[in-house]
Amino acid sequence: MSSAQQRLSQVSSHFTLGGKKGVAAITEKHPDDIVVTCALRTALTKGGKGGFKDTAAADLLAGVFKGVIDRSGIDPKVVEDVAVGSVLAPGGGATEFRAAALVAGFPESTAVKSLNRQCSSGLQAIVDIANAIKSGMIEVGIGAGVESMSSQYGPGAVTEFSELLESHPESANCKVPMGVLSEQMAKDRNVSRAVQDAFAASSYQKAVKAQKAGLFNEEIVPLQVKWTDPKSGEEKTITVKADDGIRDGITAESLGKIRPAFAKDGSIHAGNASQISDGAAAVLLMKRSTAERLGQKIIGKYVAASVVGVKPLLMGIGPWKAIPVALEKAGISKDEVDIYEINEAFASQCVWCVNELGLPQEKINPKGGAIAFGHPLGCTGARQISTLLTELKRTNKKVGVTSMCVGTGMGMAAVWVAE
Repeated sequence: MSSAQQRLSQVSSHFTLGGKKGVAAITEKHPDDIVVTCALRTALTKGGKGGFKDTAAADLLAGVFKGVIDRSGIDPKVVEDVAVGSVLAPGGGATEFRAAALVAGFPESTAVKSLNRQCSSGLQAIVDIANAIKSGMIEVGIGAGVESMSSQYGPGAVTEFSELLESHPESANCKVPMGVLSEQMAKDRNVSRAVQDAFAASSYQKAVKAQKAGLFNEEIVPLQVKWTDPKSGEEKTITVKADDGIRDGITAESLGKIRPAFAKDGSIHAGNASQISDGAAAVLLMKRSTAERLGQKIIGKYVAASVVGVKPLLMGIGPWKAIPVALEKAGISKDEVDIYEINEAFASQCVWCVNELGLPQEKINPKGGAIAFGHPLGCTGARQISTLLTELKRTNKKVGVTSMCVGTGMGMAAVWVAE
């Protein structure tokens, strides 16, 4: 048995103590469970023209931090550490995010860090906090994610490579634009434009239906921000409380009329890829015993996570490789999962992963995904958890998975249980 197999066997055995296996094991309640007592996000708004186009990333973060304090009733003094995932912020956002925590009401005793694992940054931040709690380093922490693509997205987001990095073929592939490599992957893996457009249209239609039914309201904290009217130049104060990228009336036929973005005969375009967006999300974590002592209402439980590497040019297949590893660590099968939140970076890669894993379409992103309402890079991994736990509770289901592909060739996934 390889060392990796031994580790997975040890992890799986943890969930079979007492003879219980699968869902029965991971839904059992133990004092040392890592639980979620609050998971909130801002609305996601269109980059460059939406409700948050004039709002700094740190201001979005401060708003969602205040939302967590207000919603959970947690005493800010007991929050020992905050991890924030962000991709584009200068300096990693470390200075601004610490300042945002202070503005939100956390005392100087609350530590803050920023981190960047590309599109999985928000999830990585949450997993880092969960692991810090599990190890005994802290008792209470917040994992979060934020991105202002309005202010920080563009050519400057990719640095120039040195001659050393350029001279290694696999290394050089790390900076190939994701749209270009996703276009090639769609061709190589035979994911047709018709299939991509049908998937994208479904994402929009599900999101429209969910928004009209108010299914996002519980997970969104409204924020009051300054917004400059691009036509008049007038600065206004507005309250942003709904995702503004969701569009009604989108069909596979209407998407079929959009010009390809990366190749004349290509299949990927603005309508079947994730939207450039702004937003923030945060998740409050602690042990079950701590939550009970503090009187915190438990809404979910963190079970296990995985992070894997794939070839840089095959970045989009990340979830296909990461999800089975997370499921094995949790000791459950793919069929025991009720909802999968898989980031729709591109319809092409999401469709391929879902089909290769053999997952039922009805379990995938039931309220739509990043194609319909956006993918603020560092925020998505945290946003998915608020969306997932809210929907599991609403539908009286239990087990969920969040996952995404990751730039430069990686994948990440995590298993969650709703309570």
